[in-house]
Parts: sequence; structure tokens; C-alpha cells
Amino acid sequence: QVQLVESGGGLVQAGGSLRLSCAASGRTFSNKAMGWFRHAPGKEREFVAAVNWSGFSTYYADSVKGRFTISRDNAKNTVYLQMNSLKSEDTAIYYCARGMYGSSGRAIGDYETWGQGTQVTVSS
Repeated sequence: QVQLVESGGGLVQAGGSLRLSCAASGRTFSNKAMGWFRHAPGKEREFVAAVNWSGFSTYYADSVKGRFTISRDNAKNTVYLQMNSLKSEDTAIYYCARGMYGSSGRAIGDYETWGQGTQVTVSS
């Protein structure tokens, strides 16, 4: 069974940067897509970014495109989310998730294992 543990969240001023990490334990990490989602108060959980099993294909929500970068290190069973030029509207709990397939998209239903989340707060 795969377990996911996020880290790297915190409080940052608008315009600043954070790097989130998601460490996976167990088998079948390197052959599955990985994604990041976020959940802000009063809003539904939304897709942020995804990377396919090899790391060569990435997908982003329009709201973060050009500011966030998703990457993965299969040797370390870890996926990252580099967040630059942060805005107050990026404030949310960020979750990493393991996809059901080698390449997964934006749908929550494409992901089968979730971490516990890490809080990101951007002050304006």
C-alpha cells in the first residue's frame, strides 16, 4: 500500500516562493502519474498540476501556469511542486495524489491515493 506525506508548506508573503515535497512509501510509485490539488476554505478541491510517470509530461491549471512547476524524482520516490510569485488566492491546503494510470489528468477521480495535506498561507 502506498502512503504519501507532504511537507514544505508554511506562511509566505505575496510574491514569495515555496517548494512542496511529497514522499511516497511502498511500491508502484515510478509507474504512476502524480498530481497536486488544493482546497481553499469555501471552495471545492481543485486541480493544480500533474506529471506523468516518467516526468516528461506535465499539466497545469491555468491559474498557476507559468508560476508553478511540478517535477518528480523516481529514485527518491518524491514529487515536488515549486511555487513562485505566490498570490493570496493560492492560500489553501495542498494535497499530493497518486494517479491510477501512467498519465492522469485533472479529474479527482483519476487519483486513488492521497496525502494528508500541507497548509500554504500567502499573506498580502
